[in-house]
Amino acid sequence: MKPGRPETNPLLVGPILPTLLKLSLPNVVAMLMSVLVGVAETYYVGILGTAHLAAMALVFPFAMLTGMMSAGAMGGGVSSSVSRALGAGDPVRAQAAALHAVVIGAAAGAVYSIVFLVFGPALYRVLGGEGRVLALAVEYSAVLFCGAAFVWLINTLASVLRGTGNMRVPSTVILSAAALQIVIGGVLGLGLGPAPRLGLPGVALGQIIANAIGVGYLLWYLRSGRGRLTLAFKGIALRGALFADILKVGAVACLSPVQSVLAVLVFTGLIARIGVVELAGYGIGQRLEFLLIPIAFGIGVASVPMVGMAIGAGQVARARRVAWTAGAVSAVNLGVVGLVVSLAPDLWAGLFTQDPQVLAHARAYLRWAGPAFAFFGLGLTLYFASQGSGRVLGPVLASTLRLVLVAAAGSWLAARDAPTWAYFALVGVAMVAYGLSTALAVRITPWSAPAPKPAPPAPARA
Repeated sequence: MKPGRPETNPLLVGPILPTLLKLSLPNVVAMLMSVLVGVAETYYVGILGTAHLAAMALVFPFAMLTGMMSAGAMGGGVSSSVSRALGAGDPVRAQAAALHAVVIGAAAGAVYSIVFLVFGPALYRVLGGEGRVLALAVEYSAVLFCGAAFVWLINTLASVLRGTGNMRVPSTVILSAAALQIVIGGVLGLGLGPAPRLGLPGVALGQIIANAIGVGYLLWYLRSGRGRLTLAFKGIALRGALFADILKVGAVACLSPVQSVLAVLVFTGLIARIGVVELAGYGIGQRLEFLLIPIAFGIGVASVPMVGMAIGAGQVARARRVAWTAGAVSAVNLGVVGLVVSLAPDLWAGLFTQDPQVLAHARAYLRWAGPAFAFFGLGLTLYFASQGSGRVLGPVLASTLRLVLVAAAGSWLAARDAPTWAYFALVGVAMVAYGLSTALAVRITPWSAPAPKPAPPAPARA
């Protein structure tokens, strides 16, 4: 193991903004590649037919939730635990945390598979799936969620490395896995060359194979001793305290992506009740939000080890400076994009449609929601920074506030047959509320260095 001395660790002593940007860039690139996967899969599933696209849409929110929970929520808990241990100068504890993280990732993946294999068909029915579309969704889901453990493990292992400050290797692996997924999923889904045409199950199989290869490489890398931490499977006793250290952040943080998906589902349902044209316009605007998430995600994930190591080293003031700097960088980046599309919405909306009615609603959405993108970026990035501190309850409650606001105010608008622009304005208000309440939670939540904890017992000698 090569932990490096805390006093020479660039995450602890380097200038905050340059270090943050250096760590963020590979994450942003990898996340944007993940978005490209969705675009590519939508393209070749569209070749299969409209029913296949509809079936994929039914499963997509839950597939997205898998990634959000394993990478952004539980992954943050993993990175936080590892980075705080390294910051405190305790590489043995960091090594033990890595093993406990792998156990959690494997178990969570197994549970996720069971839940969606058993209850998936009922969920797709609730979302409106029926007939051939429902049958295709169940067929796709049955293969896709059999590989949930690989999604959880690749993101867990990547989070272990991010906790050590290594962003390059996990980002390269995730980017490569995404590229493989596009190729293999396309070949198996469409039956290109000698491959059989497997349809949606082939698309799902592409993801499983790509992620399995990524898991294999990350396991090899962590076992090889090339990084600051070596993953060991022998000589480390599993302890409840270390599971708790990860889960107190990761398990609570998992509530946030669940609430985010629920907010999207609630709002989509509200707009769908108004009309198809309105829903299409909303969908164009929302697509931009999904493209902006990787920016805030990449910056936020980079802040986790910087905050965690600072907390572990007792540098609480530096930890807070990292959090606010990361939040400001995200707010500026997303704010600039939001301002541009609010003033010139056709730069984005015009890429997807020339239908005057759809275009009008897309413009309205971007004009109302665009100025609030900065607050969304601020809130999402501070959520990640809080994971590094081990104090994530406040930002999760801010996400709860956003969900309640969307559901309550949206229902109120629906009861009064409000115009579509009022719903779009609600999206902007909810983003502002989310960003400000998250910032307030970070501001008032005390961050402090953890009390010293005993290292795991040494393995018994024969």
